[in-house]
This record gives sequence, structure tokens and C-alpha cells, in this order.
Amino acid sequence: MQNDDPADKDARVVPFRHRRSEELGGAGPGGREPVGGLDRYERGEDADDYRHRMLVNVAALLVVGGLIGAGVWIANTMAEMRKNQDCALQGRRNCATFQTTRDRW
Repeated sequence: MQNDDPADKDARVVPFRHRRSEELGGAGPGGREPVGGLDRYERGEDADDYRHRMLVNVAALLVVGGLIGAGVWIANTMAEMRKNQDCALQGRRNCATFQTTRDRW
């Protein structure tokens, strides 16, 4: 069965050459390191302040919690306002909600 698709006439296979084992090691082509000196990014033993890091984590958690709470409050307020506006636009009366209790005495 022959495929007469015109896109297949321009298709070609691109050969990939295998990397040599020395290229996969530490030194790249030309004998130099691919990334020079990572020692400057290392921290010393005294650089880690655990207490300060935990305080910053707790502060970040409180900020994120506050943002989530504010977002939920705004969403609920918008939904309640939309419900009241829909009620009023339909021409209904008594659209406002009242909280009542059965315990009078």
C-alpha cells in the first residue's frame, strides 16, 4: 500500500550522533567545567537561623490565611448582594433577610 500524502515527500530523517563519555562527565568540550565554581553559593554552618526561619514561616502562614479569609468573605458578600439585587429587579418586596429567633422569653 502506497502513501501518496504530499507532506511525506519533504520528510527526512535527521540522524543524531551519540555523545562521547567524556562529554557526559564533569568536563565538557574543550576540557572546561560546564558550570564554574559552585562553592560561592554554599552556606556556612552558622548561616542557618532556625528560629528566625520558623517565625517567618508562621508570619507567612498567617498572611496567607488572612488573604484566604478575606477572599471568602468578599465572595460571600458579593453573592448576597447579587441575590438581593436579583430579588429587587424582579419587582419583589421584602427582599432583605431578617434573623428571627423562636425564643422570646
